[in-house]
Amino acid sequence: MSRAARLDKQYLWHPFTQQAEWEKGDPLVVSRARGARFWDERGRSFLDGVSSLWVTAHGHRHPALDRALKRQLGRVAHTTFLGLTHAPAAELGKALIDLAPPGLHRVFYSDNGATAVEVALKMAFQYWIHRGEHRRTEFLALEGSYHGDTLGAVSVGGIAAFQKKFGPLLFKSHFVPAPHCFRCPSRNAPPAPELRTGDEPVPAPGRPGARRAETGCRWECLGAAEKIVQKNSRRLAAAIVEPLVQGAAGMRVMPAGYLAGLARILKKNGVPLIADEVATGFGRTGRMFAVEHEGVRPDFLCVAKALTGGYLPLAATLTGEKVYRAFLGRYEEFKTFFHGHSYTANPLACAVALENLRVYRREDTLGKLRPKRRRLTEFLRGLAADPRVGHVRQMGFMAGVELVSDKKTNRSFPVSFRAGARVGRAALARGVWTRPLGDVLVVLPPLGVSMRDLNRVLGALGAGIAGLGFVKK
Repeated sequence: MSRAARLDKQYLWHPFTQQAEWEKGDPLVVSRARGARFWDERGRSFLDGVSSLWVTAHGHRHPALDRALKRQLGRVAHTTFLGLTHAPAAELGKALIDLAPPGLHRVFYSDNGATAVEVALKMAFQYWIHRGEHRRTEFLALEGSYHGDTLGAVSVGGIAAFQKKFGPLLFKSHFVPAPHCFRCPSRNAPPAPELRTGDEPVPAPGRPGARRAETGCRWECLGAAEKIVQKNSRRLAAAIVEPLVQGAAGMRVMPAGYLAGLARILKKNGVPLIADEVATGFGRTGRMFAVEHEGVRPDFLCVAKALTGGYLPLAATLTGEKVYRAFLGRYEEFKTFFHGHSYTANPLACAVALENLRVYRREDTLGKLRPKRRRLTEFLRGLAADPRVGHVRQMGFMAGVELVSDKKTNRSFPVSFRAGARVGRAALARGVWTRPLGDVLVVLPPLGVSMRDLNRVLGALGAGIAGLGFVKK
């Protein structure tokens, strides 16, 4: 075992990791990376099948991003953003607003996805205070949602494993049924694959009570949301949604029309919408932002992860001029937004993020992604009939494969069997690093992955699933 591995086990504590198991293993120690690959200390090469937790956009060590970082390092590495500003932050702010959906005009920087969400929650809450509506202290979110691990973000999270233990510390949120057709509580929708390449036309908004052609359901999920919104609209500061894909819940893909339908309900009842695009932003769904697929214009937009292309921690919360102006006033009125971080708008991170956005344009990243999205769809369709696969789902270049022990009933594997982890180990033996969400395999390589390497990732996952052996059909 290497020195780094020994020191790690002696001193470190990893996120989302059972340390009792970690201490027994022999961890991979990454020594370098380039493109879609990284190498460990032993010189072994692995394809990054999950973009290093969904952050790497064009690949590791992109030459243009390396140069941007070095250029900025020759000027200034960091200065506070309290009472000062700098060119990288200002230029990046303009670039983000130019890219963003209409109606967003202001950028507030932070450090990561959870803090971007915290900013949006606090802004929405304080906005209503300035408007004199002091009862707006609650929020609306989806069951199965994940918005980060800070207490505010956990308060609007709908995954019990991340939330339940901290219940006494959380503020009140209302949770509406998630539009998850595979395990629909109304039992109207069959477990058909939900495969959206990102090239589909903008769908009509879903309407509660209207029959949905694909499943025969009547948008019961939207109907339940409408009732909760109508009942609580005067107490809701905002609603927060992961547009189109609920990532941590297992890459759940929303049926076409749901997002627009929910946005319509919120607007009708005067409830602002926070779009948490931390995972879905910057091309993952086939467009720069997921809300674009359904023509939704959020009141707040949270971005992070791929904002710097996977180089440095940086996040941003975008909002409109109406919200911004509600915070303006005389010093003694204390309307200031009292929130910030020591590394807010770090110049190194802003410079790399700005160049990252230029790379998207210069290299036509989203255009080149189309054949790879189609290849992913083809692979998932082929997997759908496998007796170990209960459901496949895709939105653009994000996909999930849910493993089951009984395809007829879609019964899950026992937790102790750890089917997802078994497939992950099998893929690792074939040179592909992936990290499942329980028994949902995540397919999320860098946008810049070559077709050849994409096929290697898919092949390793397919072989890993086949290696689970016979299960009940």
